[in-house]
Amino acid sequence: MADAIGAAGSCLQPLRDFLDGTGLLDAAAREVASFLRLKSNWDDLDKAREKLAAVETKVRARVTAEIDKLNICDPLVQLWLRRVDQLQLDAIDEDYSTLMKCSPLCQCTRHAPRRAYIGKRVVEALDEVNQLIDEGKKFEEFGFKSSPEIVERLPQTTTFGLEDMLAQLHDLLEKADSNIIGVWGQGGIGKTTLLHAFNNDLEKKVHDYQVVLFIEVSNSETLDTVEIQKTISERLNLPWNEAETIVNRSRFLVKALSKKIFVLLLDDVRRQFRLEDVGIPTPDTNSQSKLILTSRNREVCYKMGAQRNLIQMHVLDSDAAWKLFLSKLSTETSAAVESANPIIVKECAIAIAQSCGGLPLALNVIGTAVAGLEDPREWISAADAIKRNMKNFDGVDEMFSTLKYSFDRLTPTQQQCFLYCTLFPEYGSISKEQLVDYWLAEGLLLNDCEKGSQIIRSLISACLLQTTSSMSSKVKMHNIIRNLGLWLVKNADKSFVVQAGMALDNAPPAGEWKEVTRISIMSNNITELSFSPKCKKLTTLLIQNNPKLNKLGWGLFKYMPSLRVLDLSYTAITSLPECDTLVALQHLNLSHTHIMRLPERLWLLKELRHMDLSVTAALEDTLNNCSKLHKLRVLNLFRSHYGIRDVDDLNLDSLRELLFLGITIYAEDVLKKLNETHPLAKSTHRLNLKYCAEMQSIKISDFNHMKHLEELYVESCYDLNTLVADTEPTTPCLQVLTLSVLPSLENVLVAPMPHNFLYVRKLSISHCPKLLNITWVRRLELLERLFISHCGEMLIIVEEEDNSEEQHRAETIKMLDGPYEEQEDHAMVESSHDKWNDDYQTMCKSESTNGAMHPDFPKLRSIVLTDVKKLRGICKPRDFPCLDTLRVEDCPNLRSVPLSSTYNCGKLKQICGSSEWWKKLQWEDDEEGAHMESKYFIPI
Repeated sequence: MADAIGAAGSCLQPLRDFLDGTGLLDAAAREVASFLRLKSNWDDLDKAREKLAAVETKVRARVTAEIDKLNICDPLVQLWLRRVDQLQLDAIDEDYSTLMKCSPLCQCTRHAPRRAYIGKRVVEALDEVNQLIDEGKKFEEFGFKSSPEIVERLPQTTTFGLEDMLAQLHDLLEKADSNIIGVWGQGGIGKTTLLHAFNNDLEKKVHDYQVVLFIEVSNSETLDTVEIQKTISERLNLPWNEAETIVNRSRFLVKALSKKIFVLLLDDVRRQFRLEDVGIPTPDTNSQSKLILTSRNREVCYKMGAQRNLIQMHVLDSDAAWKLFLSKLSTETSAAVESANPIIVKECAIAIAQSCGGLPLALNVIGTAVAGLEDPREWISAADAIKRNMKNFDGVDEMFSTLKYSFDRLTPTQQQCFLYCTLFPEYGSISKEQLVDYWLAEGLLLNDCEKGSQIIRSLISACLLQTTSSMSSKVKMHNIIRNLGLWLVKNADKSFVVQAGMALDNAPPAGEWKEVTRISIMSNNITELSFSPKCKKLTTLLIQNNPKLNKLGWGLFKYMPSLRVLDLSYTAITSLPECDTLVALQHLNLSHTHIMRLPERLWLLKELRHMDLSVTAALEDTLNNCSKLHKLRVLNLFRSHYGIRDVDDLNLDSLRELLFLGITIYAEDVLKKLNETHPLAKSTHRLNLKYCAEMQSIKISDFNHMKHLEELYVESCYDLNTLVADTEPTTPCLQVLTLSVLPSLENVLVAPMPHNFLYVRKLSISHCPKLLNITWVRRLELLERLFISHCGEMLIIVEEEDNSEEQHRAETIKMLDGPYEEQEDHAMVESSHDKWNDDYQTMCKSESTNGAMHPDFPKLRSIVLTDVKKLRGICKPRDFPCLDTLRVEDCPNLRSVPLSSTYNCGKLKQICGSSEWWKKLQWEDDEEGAHMESKYFIPI
């Protein structure tokens, strides 16, 4: 029998081998298994779905993190997520549930076909889910950065009549030998509008350029190199260092731009200058870069190298001019004009538009001025006003006559404030605060600062002032509008001498000062004013920003009884002539000068309301003049060499109208008295603590009456050991903190929120050798800029907590309790030491109940580290959602930066440092380092 069975088996072996080769047996086995193991497979599918959901959650979180950093999701990840979304398991769930309800095991034969079908679908779904799980686990890259914008879009309105000139520009741009292109024409003809439109056109075209930069030069006779360098740095996202020389900064910018193929648009070039001197490499055929400049002078274009590629701009033809004029009118007014109902309205509108002579600037300003006119009588009046003031529209004078209509629409006070703006140089910007201060002193505002802000807004609305793109605290005046103002002054029989920014070596002679009311010779190279001019009508004298001016004649102010504003800031003067004849003077600015003492009879200036002596590094004595100037509203001695050294010297209680006090203090008891003097403390906006001998600690809450303190500058306090920003927020305005030359400073203790550094936005720390870290900066939630330099023992910026907050606090307190032999140079008395321990423990206890901590550095925009020799680290990698710049210089031991693609640093634009330093940086992997280098690194 056994032999028979064996023989039969032998006969079937070939058949079995054949079936194995075709895979039919395996398929049959899977079918049987799917039938028999349906419940087991279903359970496996259920578990696999849970696992897939977990993997999907993780993948989607990583994708969200990449999108938050403005990155693009990896296409393979997108495809995987789409496949997960397309899984259709609901139908299987329903079929399985139905089968289990109606098919008990004993009746499985009745539903066998259906059971086999569902079993097969379950196995297939299980295979697909497991495959998705395996693929999801293998993803390493979830996103990548999109290419940075090559063109920064500029403000642009609808253009009229520029099509041909735009086409010419594009044609020249494509020519290989047109590396420098010039556009010239009279002021206000639309050169800026053309460049804006051309810049924005490049956004739509395919090209090989890596960056397109627009720079408004407007440099007058004195090239404003710093403003140009700032514009380039901002566009390229490069760090800005105020202390860096112009020459070094130019070299740095030339290097940065030379590595790119760029198109540079220079608007309103007034005279020739060497490109490399401001930081621009001269484009040539090899570089493939292009320079397009505009100027009012054809000769300037020639000298800048545009001899062979020149475009001349012309005024608009009548059709384009009419369309531009209509575009400035309101919808209702435009409809009325075009409908010619009544006909006189359209006739007046055409006459007004024609009087502009096709000059775009005039059409813009006049069109805006009449934009809301509706009554025919208003149109007739407007047309008559323009006609009376115009002759032939051939030159600038006729254009000014047209533009005067906008000026005439202002109130008398607005007109006077507008004319005052002409005293500033043609280039650059004007501080709104400075303008309002001058207007107050001139009596134009009647002590109403808010009125000054309203006037500035009105002038901007009337297109007579412009806002600056980078700073809301500044305004600027178009050169054409400025010349209009000077023309208006002349026609109104007023007398201004305005030679600001003219690169003068000598001041205008005394004879030219005689009948004038305002003089501006700021921003020149004048070295002396040795005469004694007779100018009894003079109310404003602006001499600031003459860095070579070191000599003033003894009788310079002898015949200026009406002078109200005198600004000598940023000059090299060492003394001020006797000025007791300046009986009307209200505004005196001597900041950033070398003055050593005030005149003995300065106290006679009874009308003085604003006196700025900030950053006067040589001032030794004020001869008690300040306390006798009872009408002072602003007294600024911030960072002056002259400071209050003795309690008895703080005799400013008589200044009952004081609103702003900037002060330098040399003794701790003086600080205590200042804070106890409530009116003075309330007026303190800027506080400089300097050379405060034996002052070992500062507790910010002790400044409990300094409600308006904006800036605290602590320097050269050699015994200062501890600074505490405790939990009683008494300084809600403090935004700038500087700690400089503090050799004993070891502890800066910042309480949990809220604390007295709550609103600090800028932090500078230099020459503090005992600071090993500044972990407390994590508590400065509004911090935007961090500068650290020459801190020789600092090892890390933020020391991470290994175990817990409590352990870190205990270690800090233990450090404060350390042996005194380790603190010989800055030993604290026992009672004071215990006091700070108690305070810090109170802070810690408060924090323990403060709830969850906020994310670190949510607002930090820039970190600058200079000459921190022992620095080994900044902090562990983490999110820096607003950081755009990291600059590192002379930090040879810094081997890592807390930035990586894993964390949110989506606004990062630049990491600057030496090439040698960069090569030694350590990354998680080589690919990460290569990515960071290609995207962000700029060698300096």
